[in-house]
Amino acid sequence: MARPFKTQRDTQATPRRAKTSFTKLAVDENTVAEPTQRLHKLLALAGLGSRRDMEALIASGRVTVNGAPAATGQGVTQFDVVRLDSRILKLPFVAELPQVLIYHKPEGEIVSQDDPEGRASVFDKLPKVKNAKWIAIGRLDMNTSGLLIFTTSGDLANRFMHPRYEVEREYAVRIFGELTEGQMTQLTEGIELEDGPASFDSIKAQGGEGANHWYQVILREGRNREVRRLFEAFQLPVSRLMRVRFGPVNLPPRVKRGTMLKLEQKEVVGLLEWAELPVPSAPLRQLTQREKLKATTVFMPKVRRQRVSALDRPPRDAAGGEAKVGESRPYRSKSGAPRNPAAKKPAPKKNENRRIRQTSDLAVPDTQKKGDRNKGRG
Repeated sequence: MARPFKTQRDTQATPRRAKTSFTKLAVDENTVAEPTQRLHKLLALAGLGSRRDMEALIASGRVTVNGAPAATGQGVTQFDVVRLDSRILKLPFVAELPQVLIYHKPEGEIVSQDDPEGRASVFDKLPKVKNAKWIAIGRLDMNTSGLLIFTTSGDLANRFMHPRYEVEREYAVRIFGELTEGQMTQLTEGIELEDGPASFDSIKAQGGEGANHWYQVILREGRNREVRRLFEAFQLPVSRLMRVRFGPVNLPPRVKRGTMLKLEQKEVVGLLEWAELPVPSAPLRQLTQREKLKATTVFMPKVRRQRVSALDRPPRDAAGGEAKVGESRPYRSKSGAPRNPAAKKPAPKKNENRRIRQTSDLAVPDTQKKGDRNKGRG
C-alpha cells in the first residue's frame, strides 16, 4: 500500500501567532477613549428610580464605582464596575429602541406613583419592563378618561410634554348646556383664567341629546384642569371629558376603556422620527410568531405591586453592611408581609364524600376468540 502524499510546508508563509493571554491588554496611545455617561442617568434608565432619587442615592454612599464611593454627576463607561450595596448592576449603556404603551384610562384612577390616600393608580396596572421604567406622557385628572401614553424614553416624553413644542391635545367634551356662537368665538380668542390667558385652537359642536351637548376641542397646553375651567367660565359644567388624541397618536377604537395596547417597533420608529430623535442603529429585533400576535393584541392589565425606588429600599443588611454569603432572606407573602417560618401550614381539608377508586371499578376485558384473530387477513 502506497504511503499518503505528504504536503511540504511553505517556508515563506506567515507563521502562526502564538496564543496570547488576555489578562492584560496593552493600551495604545492612539486608542479613542470610551465615551462616558452620567451615572445617575444610567441608574434611572435601569429602573431604579427617578434621576433626582438616584442623585440622592449616590450621595448616601450606597453606590460604588470600581470599589470607590461614587460622586454626584460622575461619568462611567461600560468597563467600570458599578455596585449597589455590594450587588453588581447592569447598566444600559447601549441605546435600545424604547417601548410605547397606549392605555384607555377610565375615570377613578390617578396618574401618580405616590398617593398618601392610597387611591387606584394607573401605574398599578403597567406590565413589567426590564432595565427601564414607565414614564407617563402627560396627565389626566381623576375624573377624565381617554388616551394615556407610557414610554421608557425620557427624551420622547419630554418631546411630547414640554410647552415649547406645543403638541396638540384633542378632547371630546360633554357639557350641561349649549354654547352660543359668540361664546365659541371667545373661547378661541382667549379667556383670562387665574393662572393667565387660555384658549382653544379650535372648537366644533358634535351634537347632543336634551340638555347635554358634545364638543370637540384642540389645545396646545397641558395646564391643570384647563379644559374644564374654560367651560366653567361661562357657567357650563363639564359632565364628561375624554382625550382622544395626543400629537400624532390617536386612541384606537378597539382599545376599550381599561385596556392597553403596545405599539409595534415600526410605529415606535415613526414616533422617534416625528420627534426628531435619533433612532438606535441596532437592527430591529426579530419577533417570534407568538410575540407578533401578542404585540398587536389589546389586553386587559392586571393590578400588581409596583417596583419602588432603590432609594426607598433599605440596604441588604439590616446593620448597614454587606449581606453575608449564604444568608437567607425572610420569606414574604404576596402582600409583602414577612411570614413566620415556625407557623405550620393548615392541613388540607378532607372531603368525606369522596369515593376512592377500587380495582372492582375497572371493566373486565372481553376474551378474544381464536377465530377473530384471523379476520381481515387475506
